[in-house]
Amino acid sequence: MKITNILISMGLIISSITAPSLTVAKVGIEPIKPSPKHQSESVMVVRLVDKLHYKDTDLNDDLSKQILTKYLSVLDPNKMYFLGEDVISFDRWETRLDDGLKVGNMEPAYEIFNLFKKRMLAQKEYALSVLEADLDFDKEEEYQWDREKAPYAIDQKELNDLWRKKVKNDYLNLKLLKKEPEKIKETLSKRYNVMAKRINDMDSDDVFQFFINSFLSLVEPHTGYMEPITSENFEINMKLSLEGIGAVLGNDGEYTSIQTIVKGGPADLEGSLKSGDKVLAVGQDESGSFDDVVGWSITDVVKKIRGEKGSTVRLRVIGEDDSPDTIPKVVHIVRDKVKLEQQAAQHKIMKVKEGKHVRKIGVIDLPTFYLDFAGMQNNDPDYRSTTKDVKNIIDKFKAEGVQGVIVDLRNNGGGSLYEAIQLSGLFVDKGPIVQTKFSNGKIDVKRDVNPTMAWEGPMVVMVNKLSASASEIFAAAMQDYGRAVIVGGQTYGKGTVQNVMPLNEYVNNPEEELGQLKMTMGQFFRINGGSTQNRGVIPDIMFPATPGFENYGESAYDNALPWNSISSSDYTMFDDLSDEISELKKRANSRIAVNFEFDFLKKEIELYEQDKNDKTVSLSLSERQRRVEERKARKKARKAKREEMLAAVEPNPILGEVSMLFDSTEALKSDDTLAAEQAAREEAAANDDEDDDEEWVDYRLHETARILADFITLQMNHLIAKADKK
Repeated sequence: MKITNILISMGLIISSITAPSLTVAKVGIEPIKPSPKHQSESVMVVRLVDKLHYKDTDLNDDLSKQILTKYLSVLDPNKMYFLGEDVISFDRWETRLDDGLKVGNMEPAYEIFNLFKKRMLAQKEYALSVLEADLDFDKEEEYQWDREKAPYAIDQKELNDLWRKKVKNDYLNLKLLKKEPEKIKETLSKRYNVMAKRINDMDSDDVFQFFINSFLSLVEPHTGYMEPITSENFEINMKLSLEGIGAVLGNDGEYTSIQTIVKGGPADLEGSLKSGDKVLAVGQDESGSFDDVVGWSITDVVKKIRGEKGSTVRLRVIGEDDSPDTIPKVVHIVRDKVKLEQQAAQHKIMKVKEGKHVRKIGVIDLPTFYLDFAGMQNNDPDYRSTTKDVKNIIDKFKAEGVQGVIVDLRNNGGGSLYEAIQLSGLFVDKGPIVQTKFSNGKIDVKRDVNPTMAWEGPMVVMVNKLSASASEIFAAAMQDYGRAVIVGGQTYGKGTVQNVMPLNEYVNNPEEELGQLKMTMGQFFRINGGSTQNRGVIPDIMFPATPGFENYGESAYDNALPWNSISSSDYTMFDDLSDEISELKKRANSRIAVNFEFDFLKKEIELYEQDKNDKTVSLSLSERQRRVEERKARKKARKAKREEMLAAVEPNPILGEVSMLFDSTEALKSDDTLAAEQAAREEAAANDDEDDDEEWVDYRLHETARILADFITLQMNHLIAKADKK
């Protein structure tokens, strides 16, 4: 996760019809100064990184220039506050920040921040004045809503024109939601004032954290500093978000977004929210008004989303890559606590009928690698763990006559390394599972020491771009041993090990409250010697990726550790599956070519590729309305086509019939959740706004079940051939 929960970066506010000069004197500004403790913290952080970090980094003039650029992008990522002349003036520090960090001189960082605060507070006043002017929505002009790669405004006149369009776009977005003019002005005034207040209320600790993390994030993306308040409240805040809807939230200063959806939680069971979705507004109960939450702090948004168990919260959201002219969808979620059994492994039993063959397939849906460590330490016979739960599921599969097993690791972000190793042991004989190399060069090999296997039959592992860390270790071990066919998409690529280091442990003054340093200390390597870092695990059979997934993963970071390799471990392969994989891939590709669900996905990818580089949006009301109707028409056409295909009397004969015999997740939905889902469907139908982007069936899982059915047939034919030879 980015430093988003901790960093505040501004991407909103302001504009003016005319171009008067900045009247900073009218805005009450209290300059922020460095705290004495930040000097010692800076020196300490630099020394610890230099001595202990896995990656060797030279804190020199070249890195100093990058730190300056990064710091400015943290404060002003959309280049909507600083002027070009400001940035030029900062060049006097570009080769001095490295020296300052080494001795704890934070003055340049604070001077830059204070100017940023002046610019932002003054621009807020301009934004409010724009709201009072007459806005012309008949005029043909465009607003560039993503300015990350754009140049800074050359002067105040150009900056004001950017903000005139920004405010106009904000107004138009709400107008298209049928809000009245006075309500729009009220909403946007509150939004701009809230964002300005957040920045104005920041203190010395906040600025230090922004700046030191600008340095640390350039060392390596999983290294970072948390100030004392953040480190104390971070876990609390995340727990609060989990208690409401089962989602971890992040914030980029403007939008609160869905970082992670907890498997088995209310949001996951409802099914509409996706990672990356931006929350624009929050409403309480099944009807009523929405509170605009753009520009709010993550803490305040969490308070709105949380509520009494069994009550309903409505979220107005747009997708991560949606442009500002996208009409948001409304998601209804019944609040509940995420129960342990909801986060635990779930299972399905499916039947695949292909020609004369009928295969029974077991699916293990693993949301995370969990372990009740305290229960295990206390010898509690009922302690929960991934491995124990999966072993029980396998026993059920055997009793039901299951012939093959799918381990579904899609969206599994990792968890307990111990459990990844223990789980691997259920499917392989004893041997190495993962290697870890530390900054001192030492290599530690983690092994499965149990010679028994819970499942020896055919097996497939499903992964995608959100499968990370422990998921990648398990999938890589299954692939290296030739134990399973890996299916899906390339994984995240996080193959590093972090330790959290409280800085108070390195000083003699227990009264001084210092922050914590999270630092990368090692790297994971597969037993074949290759790393899961950056490259992730490449499936044996690839599915087309969900549009936008290229923005996820370790490779999306410019400064991530590169892929690397060491010597392989000494291990014995379970099987060589290369011949089977070649045949399975051929059959799967033939099916994908005629499967209308994958055809729809292909068309979505094409549309995404066409639009993804368009960072502008029309400010003409008629043009925006035309785009809205165009998207609605496309959705309706797609929905009609899907219904037509689903209703086909004779499905394509090469697509084996897949049916669900049992699904343990069905029992997790409460009556309140089912009622809320029905209410959401009725509201969507009444508004003629049904969201057909929701997958009607998990077609990737269905195709994986067909692949496994083919795998079972190939292995059975192989056994028959061997028997005939004897």
